[in-house]
This record gives sequence, C-alpha cells and structure tokens, in this order.
Amino acid sequence: MIACSCAVCTSSDPRNRRGRPCIHVTMGGLHIQVDAGPEFRQQCIREAITHIDLFLLTHSHADHILGMDDLRRFCDLRGFEGIPVYSSAHALERVRHVYPYAIGARPVTKGYPAFMLHEMPAELDLEVGTVRSTVLPHGPARVLGLVFEERATGAKFTYFTDCKEVPPEARELALGSHVVVLDGLRPEPHPTHMSLSEAVDTAAAIGAPTTYLTHMTHAVDHGPAEAELPASVRLAYDGLRLTL
Repeated sequence: MIACSCAVCTSSDPRNRRGRPCIHVTMGGLHIQVDAGPEFRQQCIREAITHIDLFLLTHSHADHILGMDDLRRFCDLRGFEGIPVYSSAHALERVRHVYPYAIGARPVTKGYPAFMLHEMPAELDLEVGTVRSTVLPHGPARVLGLVFEERATGAKFTYFTDCKEVPPEARELALGSHVVVLDGLRPEPHPTHMSLSEAVDTAAAIGAPTTYLTHMTHAVDHGPAEAELPASVRLAYDGLRLTL
C-alpha cells in the first residue's frame, strides 16, 4: 500500500507483493486474458505473455480496466487486427467512454489498440471449449463470474473475483471444477468483497479439490494466513501458474 510500512508491505516474502488481479487462461491453445489493471504491461513482460486471442472483462472498475490500452501490442501481433472483448452491456459502455479511440475491427493507426465489443452470453462456445458466465454481486456493481471448460481434456476452472457472495446459481455452475478462484479480501468483513472466512465457507459449498483466494489487501500476510486455512484452500500470488 502507498505510504505504508506495515509488516506485510515491508515483507521479504515476494508473495506479499501484489499487483491488481487478473488472469491469463490458455485453453486448447487459445489465449484468453481476463481483466487488465494498471500493472498489466509489467505483468505481461514478467510472465512472457506473447499472445492474446480474446479478452474478457469481469467489470469496469479501475483496477480491472485501466490496463486495456496496453492490449495495443497484441493487436500488432495479430497483424493489426482488433481483439474481441466480451463483457456486460454496462462494462462495454464504460470501455467506449474510456477508450473511444480504440473501438473497431482494426486500429485507427499502427500501434493503437482496437477492441471489437461483444456482450458476454451465458455460454460462449469456442472451438476449444466453453466459457460460461454468471452474475456476482459486488456492492451496487455486478461482476461476471466465469467458468472455463476445455473440450479436449474436460478440465474445468472457475474464476469468481470481486464479489460479496456467490449466489446459488453461480455455485451450481462451478460444481465439478478442478480449481476455483474466489475473492477473499481480508480477515475483517467488507461491504463489497468476501472476507477470508466467507470465502472459505463458499469454497466448502462448491467443494472443488483446490480453491485459491485472490484480491487480498495488506491485511493478509501470505505465509501465516495460508497456514490457518483448510488444506484445500490456498492463497494466490502474483505469477502463480496452474496446469489442469
């Protein structure tokens, strides 16, 4: 945190150095980016991300949308073609307002981004698998929860970030997932995010073999906090890679 010298902010544990949350999913060779916060450029360089075929935006809060301009490099790598962007109607309208110069099938000039906007359906059917979406409450905002299922392997992965709870229909959609990622902001309750204990209860209700918690604040010291969690629940960290 800015101007903070607490034990977590000054920790030598690299897992306590957290950028804004996003994920990169490779499914059957298709590269899907979910969200892009202010650190997106540095995250791509650090993790050697070289392809993005599809962009999914869970919601349009600043910590998830303000890195989208850096998708320009991936438009270059696509032969100066736009990137398909899927989200809710409300979030897409925000994208239009923030990035009016980037809406279209091709960049207006070389080196610019281009976003081809599509409203996210309940089930996005891709050649390599499906991405199902559901709505999660995040205070007055509504966030897309995403469930990925790879056709060739049957691997199923759920990503539910930035939510105060996971409604029954969303839990049902997540059943059978090999890995689930849940919002788990801090030990204390919060009006728009799940606390660690709320996330643990939700993980138990979904019943995945492994659940990772994300979007933690500096109130969470990675090592000691993770040691107190159930064996099936872990804390995510920047650079974490999973193979299902």
